[in-house]
Amino acid sequence: MKIHRIVPNLNVGDATVGHDFYEEFLGLEKQFDMGWVASFRSPSNPSVQVSLVSGDASAPEQSLLTVAVDDVDAVYAEARRRGYEIVHPLTQEPWGVRRFFVRDPQGIVVNIAGHPD
Repeated sequence: MKIHRIVPNLNVGDATVGHDFYEEFLGLEKQFDMGWVASFRSPSNPSVQVSLVSGDASAPEQSLLTVAVDDVDAVYAEARRRGYEIVHPLTQEPWGVRRFFVRDPQGIVVNIAGHPD
């Protein structure tokens, strides 16, 4: 499995608030803002990223981490083979991301995502 980046998802009450802290104070660039999730990344190192999440558009639980991988289908098959709890099934989301949520052995929900090139 090739991991492109690991992104902490900060669970917040309102993902539309506080963007200036990440953009102006920390110097991050807004990658996207969908209302319920906003993501910011370093202009000098795009693998450094953080997301504000106030809910999820399609999953039953919020994730604490997003792991962007090269082959999300293969990672999904491996998670199932290992018997890990799938919290949100492998889904092609309307915004272009293919993803699933899995619970790690500590109970943390992890979003495994494949992004289009």
